[in-house]
Amino acid sequence: MGSHVLPSPRRILMTADAVGGVWIYALELCRALMPHGIEVTVATMGPPPSDSQRAEAARIPNLSLREGPFRLEWMADAWEDVHRAGDWLLDVAAESGADVIHLNGYVHAALPWDRPLLVVGHSCVLSWWQAVKGQAAPSEWRRYRDAVERGLEAADMVVTPSDSMLLALRRHYRFSCGARVVPNGRDFHDFPPGAKSDLILSAGRLWDESKNVGRLVEIAPRLPWPVCIAGESVDPTGARVHFESVRMLGRLTPGALARWYSNASIYALPARYEPFGLSALEAALAGCALVLGDIDSLREIWGDAALYVSPDDSAALEAAIRALIDAPERRAALAERGRARALGFTPKRMVEGYVAAYRDLVARRSRGHPGSQPLVRDPVHSLEG
Repeated sequence: MGSHVLPSPRRILMTADAVGGVWIYALELCRALMPHGIEVTVATMGPPPSDSQRAEAARIPNLSLREGPFRLEWMADAWEDVHRAGDWLLDVAAESGADVIHLNGYVHAALPWDRPLLVVGHSCVLSWWQAVKGQAAPSEWRRYRDAVERGLEAADMVVTPSDSMLLALRRHYRFSCGARVVPNGRDFHDFPPGAKSDLILSAGRLWDESKNVGRLVEIAPRLPWPVCIAGESVDPTGARVHFESVRMLGRLTPGALARWYSNASIYALPARYEPFGLSALEAALAGCALVLGDIDSLREIWGDAALYVSPDDSAALEAAIRALIDAPERRAALAERGRARALGFTPKRMVEGYVAAYRDLVARRSRGHPGSQPLVRDPVHSLEG
């Protein structure tokens, strides 16, 4: 009896924002969906994409970009915008003829969608607060918690990029739908290793406490190599972050950041909270030795292919970086292990996970019962051998 291939959707509505890693993830996934004949309408909310981001999106033939001037659900005083954005998203879905709704957020999952609904949990305020502040989010986030929980409960399926993020969602919210772990991926061709310089690099939203960049800034004057930090220094309220003793590179285009990865010998990210860590993946592909925050999610992704330090321990961070500076062979071996592991996180692997999820959703909806399904893990999620 021949195997039966489930039907794939032809058109997807995907939400995104241009603030951080979700934008990178969304464009990489759209590119990977192209050979599958799937067209994607990407509806962004939050701060508008930059000109370079719009140009990057325009180079992806199966991507159609729509921009909505609405605050994101985790921003201050966002609820009026969240409601207005919901009406807009329903209109965009109808206009695009989407077969599947793919939300990279939670609250809008509770809208009256009439088609299969996938929610991807990249991060959330409650798990961020617990990891960064060491305590539960204060009472003013109760409305957010309730809205996120309603969204998760309305979803036909939840996907996260790591087991750690799925466990965080289960810890903070109640929901009964099926869940899958599909790790993110990046194209190794975009991050070629180059001739390495005596340079330490870090990247991310500099205003986000979870990145813990301040810990690296604190020790920078005591390190024999210069420290360079790339990323947005202006937060959503317009407040600017500035660090002394390091070279601030600002917000770089993907190509410019790839050149810095290629040149840097060490990539340091002493994060307190990082549900996956796209920047570490990009740095490892480019041949950087990784020094990372000792948190469950980063250990899950990187295993023995990185050095780990407590996010609270400046002395340990300095010692780990100095150890790599003083031992070139050890540094090269760590970079080699990191790149070998990074090469397993491909767009092909990522898209196979998502296409399988889309097909399951379409098939279940066609049978008339989206229903909950058991947890399904990426069959190559474990890279431990």
